[in-house]
Amino acid sequence: KAAALLRLVAVAIALVLACAGARAEPCLAVQSGLRCAQCHVNQTGGGLRTPFGNLYAQTQLAANRWPDAAAGWSGQLGSLFALGANVRAAGTRTDVAGSRQTESFDLREARVYLSFTPIADRLSFYLDHYLRPGSAQNREAFVRYSAADGSHYVKAGRLYLPFGWRLQDNSAFVRSQSAIDMTGPDRGVEVGWDGGPLSLQLAVSNGTFGESEVDSGKQYALQAAYVQPDWRVGAAANVNDQAIGDRAAWALFGGLRTGPVAWLAEVDWIEDRSSSPTPSGKLRSLAWLLEGNWRLAQGHNLKASMEGLDPNRDVAGDRQTRFSTVYEYTPIPFLQLRVGARRFDGPSRLALQNRRVVFFELHGFF
Repeated sequence: KAAALLRLVAVAIALVLACAGARAEPCLAVQSGLRCAQCHVNQTGGGLRTPFGNLYAQTQLAANRWPDAAAGWSGQLGSLFALGANVRAAGTRTDVAGSRQTESFDLREARVYLSFTPIADRLSFYLDHYLRPGSAQNREAFVRYSAADGSHYVKAGRLYLPFGWRLQDNSAFVRSQSAIDMTGPDRGVEVGWDGGPLSLQLAVSNGTFGESEVDSGKQYALQAAYVQPDWRVGAAANVNDQAIGDRAAWALFGGLRTGPVAWLAEVDWIEDRSSSPTPSGKLRSLAWLLEGNWRLAQGHNLKASMEGLDPNRDVAGDRQTRFSTVYEYTPIPFLQLRVGARRFDGPSRLALQNRRVVFFELHGFF
């Protein structure tokens, strides 16, 4: 296990010398040139928003501001507590070749966030609790101790592991294929350094995903990021050392701002020895993402993306692609409407991988 960790560190450092990135609400981070920790309590992005993040949502993200009497929500409940929430509901129509068209209305997500900071800028306790759909689950629960200037920190508990862009769409190929997203936390320790444009995170955890209680090994995650106002690049590596076989994933990702358009890109390479059907003893897969976000005007964003997935590099004819177009409108603070269409193309023998999806989503957050 020590040798595996040393190899992981060596590979990641080599990648960092060539490039380095950051995460948060990715397109907003690239569009604004901000770091994840400026808008989110969690240094690696996502979840509870900081007072600055809530101010940004009111003054920069929304098309219209609230009247002064209603403005000013910062998420803070006194000097010790902070509260936030996320709710997504959607209507979806799906067309599958040779099948009947289906329509559904769903609650996609409801979760709450809470932090308790007994020592300002130093010691905090954080909770991310998923409520619906399905059964309620604790997603993140950790204690964190930081340097006074925020340059470095350590946190322990249930964590989202650092790996690539933290996209809100967990069905994106780079998230579903890597199996590292905001639905599968792990229990462990993370240390991070965030001084200047370069940041580093190293996490060591149980090597289990989601709610599994089986501890069959250890998981090591290392990520490096280099952030500039107009661009950012990054590298990440993950080794899941399990009794049934190791699983390793590597990612290169970056963002670029060109006028009103923010670009995101990521390429993931995965080698899985835990369930390999190939003679080589490992299942090799590749996933990639290219996304553009055009800020038409304040409160209006047009998102277009292309994705690719090769689930088994040793087998021809299994490649999949996905094309998405999504219009996002934020009329007032903390409320967003999303209308989108997706086209899936894959092997002709698998009808579900050749479908068309149209959806409408209402997203409330604070």
